[in-house]
Amino acid sequence: MQRRLLVSAALVGLSSLGGCGFELRKEPEFLFQRIALSGFAPGSPFATELRRQLARSPVKVVEDANKADVVLVALQDVRDKVVVSSTVAGQVREWQLRLSVDYLLRTPNDELLLPRTELRLVREMNYTEERALGKEQEELQLHRAMQSDGVAQVMRRLAAVRLPS
Repeated sequence: MQRRLLVSAALVGLSSLGGCGFELRKEPEFLFQRIALSGFAPGSPFATELRRQLARSPVKVVEDANKADVVLVALQDVRDKVVVSSTVAGQVREWQLRLSVDYLLRTPNDELLLPRTELRLVREMNYTEERALGKEQEELQLHRAMQSDGVAQVMRRLAAVRLPS
């Protein structure tokens, strides 16, 4: 009886979301068929994730910029970490993890579609030397999360691009 009540309450809640205009985020729709990625360092984790996300869409990533409809040019792709606070003895207590990606979007004819865009993501992480191994894993997870967030932002920007006629 109680289970049936929970199921009906859940159904009422879901139906009310549909009535208010709520809609799950869909995959972005692009107005171009082929894209070239340029300027990324070999093995760039950001470029790898971007390629992976683009592979889930109908857009094809091509190597030759002349065969692409648009070219995403990476001007900067940097991951770093900076000490935010430390003890008197010099032990680090807090790190700031940063992801900086600057890019622009152009056509193969060098017509600018998106001007230089600066993407900056920052996460703070407490640190203790007693838990160094766990904190190393936490750092990797935070970098992956920032990278996923950044790629999602780039994908939404690409979906908003209108090609010249």
